[in-house]
Amino acid sequence: MIDSGSIEDALRAADNPRFIASYEELAAVAAGWKGCELLGIDTEFLRERTYRADLGLVQISDGKTAWLIDTVQIRNLDPLRALFTHPNIMKVFHSASEDLEVLWHTLNVTPAPMADTQIACAMLGQALQTSYHNAVKWMTAVEVDKEQTRSNWLRRPLTAKQLHYAATDVVFLPAMHRQLHTELLRHGRWAWLLEDVTRMATGSKVAVEFGQAYLRISGCHKLDNASLRVLRALAAWREAIALEQNSARGFILPDAILLQLATRKPKTKEELQGIQDLHPRALKDHQDSLLKIIEESKDSLSPLEQELPLDPVQRRKMDVMRDAVQAKALSLNIDPALLASKKQLETFLRAKEAGQPLPERLSGWRQTLITETLLNLATAADSG
Repeated sequence: MIDSGSIEDALRAADNPRFIASYEELAAVAAGWKGCELLGIDTEFLRERTYRADLGLVQISDGKTAWLIDTVQIRNLDPLRALFTHPNIMKVFHSASEDLEVLWHTLNVTPAPMADTQIACAMLGQALQTSYHNAVKWMTAVEVDKEQTRSNWLRRPLTAKQLHYAATDVVFLPAMHRQLHTELLRHGRWAWLLEDVTRMATGSKVAVEFGQAYLRISGCHKLDNASLRVLRALAAWREAIALEQNSARGFILPDAILLQLATRKPKTKEELQGIQDLHPRALKDHQDSLLKIIEESKDSLSPLEQELPLDPVQRRKMDVMRDAVQAKALSLNIDPALLASKKQLETFLRAKEAGQPLPERLSGWRQTLITETLLNLATAADSG
């Protein structure tokens, strides 16, 4: 439990946030951050209608003050870049993956050194996807307001409720990190956290592979190969258009429309008009492109990355491996998904059977704890 003094400091900071709306103010407060050993960081952004999230606010706190940086009005954000790359300041996030993505694409920077309190909580017995609000309640007994979660963070002026919510989302992070760091060291798990955070940071910079975009579409595995090749081409085209226009994929064409196009493979404008729920504007803007893509891809023989369902033998192997993960997680008092999720086990099994490199996530600290056991179990099943 975090001490009451730190909790009171955090609550006062949330009640009196400092809104920074000019470069001059930002440069002045940034000079003071250089003396901090650690700072809590959070971001607020909007992604409802755009391909890339639009950054609206960056919140920073030392546990006693909350600075809310207006990234909409401030054009020169170099002081933030300097903070995020300062080697002697630990940047503390909670569930950082989306924050890292928006910071990379907005500022071309990945914070380092960095810690993540969500992962730290999971390494100390909490659920892998523990929200900030639940983590704060677990560590401080404070109920954090969630009312402004879906606010428009690009509209100005921000309301007093938005400012308080944004500040509350960051003020507890420094004290939480200190407590979690102590506990992770005591359990010999601090190195686990650093490894997983480094992996997350690396993943935030991976570019989208247009040719694999179709694999994210629910229901794609039900299509035959010819339809899958059309879907692959259509999804790649949509990805490129969405990126170019900075528009949400669904505003170009929804997944359901892509699935219909791939299944029915219209050859004429009249057949294209028969696609249910295809918006007239989309038809006007894209009909020629769609017909061309469908015609060129429907008879393609290029290999697909479709994964067939697991066969009965593979499913039995999965059951044995999942039991091993459950048992090891129970002995460590951690969420089994922190060791390996069902999807990660399936990827592991397919890679081993194909003689391909095993998932990188199952190396490092997981290697001796669970990966070697999984390898032995899979090998024994093969020989048996």
